[in-house]
Amino acid sequence: MGSLSNRKSTLRIVYPIPIFLVFLLSPCLAGNVPANFVFGDSLVDAGNNNYIVSLSKANFIPNGIDFGKPTGRYTNGRTIVDIIGQKVGFKDFTPPYLAPTTVGDVVLRGVNYASGGGGILNFTGKIFGGRINLDAQLDNFANTRQDIISRMGDLGAMKLLQRSLFSITIGSNDFINNYLTPILSAAEQKLVSPETFVGAMISRFRLQLTRLYSMGARKMVVANVGPIGCIPFQREINPKSGDDCVSFPNQMAQLFNTQLKSLVAELSANLDASKFLYADVYAIVDDIIHNYQSFGFENANSSCCHIAGRFGGLIPCGPPSKICSDRSKYVFWDPYHPTDAANEIVADRLLDGHSDDIWPLNIRRLIQS
Repeated sequence: MGSLSNRKSTLRIVYPIPIFLVFLLSPCLAGNVPANFVFGDSLVDAGNNNYIVSLSKANFIPNGIDFGKPTGRYTNGRTIVDIIGQKVGFKDFTPPYLAPTTVGDVVLRGVNYASGGGGILNFTGKIFGGRINLDAQLDNFANTRQDIISRMGDLGAMKLLQRSLFSITIGSNDFINNYLTPILSAAEQKLVSPETFVGAMISRFRLQLTRLYSMGARKMVVANVGPIGCIPFQREINPKSGDDCVSFPNQMAQLFNTQLKSLVAELSANLDASKFLYADVYAIVDDIIHNYQSFGFENANSSCCHIAGRFGGLIPCGPPSKICSDRSKYVFWDPYHPTDAANEIVADRLLDGHSDDIWPLNIRRLIQS
């Protein structure tokens, strides 16, 4: 990853620039892509978990402090897909599927199906109770697709979906809140090898991505799993790692990512007229963490929003939490999720980066194609 280490983001926005100004200043590529459909977990959830009974929620302070209010996003401001949407010229943020206002012509501009705690495997996130795993997210998209067909007809709907941008950011919870869950996963780890577990994830993901294609998606950005061994939560529960990232979770992520890149290549070759992109979020975030000062950060291992623990990673962000003095100087907002500032660097590199960030082309080139 040496080729990544000296790169800096040149498009960083430091709050408090009002969010509406970012929309106004964005160059418009949205004419090339009529809608934005988002699938994933808490890294991109825009508020779906607000509407379900779940232990995984973010619709309370201080989450959303730079958004003006809590929205259900698990960060201080915007998610990666929010920022990409702004920069390609979408008028509004893509709304959550379960919001009562996500009806009518709104769905013609895209819908966000992501859910905090969700995963590729249906058992993932069971510890939270309610969550919307990827199979259920695809069921929800099928409902949206029927709504679009009823409004535009089969041909119109097909054309809209084929030109639309689809992103899938999922897989972290399959490790953090399934295979690597403290105490609860001890028996599973003895019975199921990492290779077998990752193989099950890839097999399921192949079916899910193929189903999405069969429902009309053609331009799909598939994000890999980031360096989960570097999040404050993992650092906290693995004190023997000291100041270093925890190796085993990162090894699991890399095992999955290697097979995921092959899967993306396989699907691109076998599914006619499809354009799958492999977004190497692992490499980008790893670069940020290990070269954080060159990106303008002062802290790359601790939660800005913190209550307890050496890294502030023991307890999720909530009303009793303390907040760091400058959120733009922290890579991590809470024990699990990046700050708006870190999300912007990731978004910029997925939008305009080289093939070592996103392969075989970046999102801007995908939209223009």
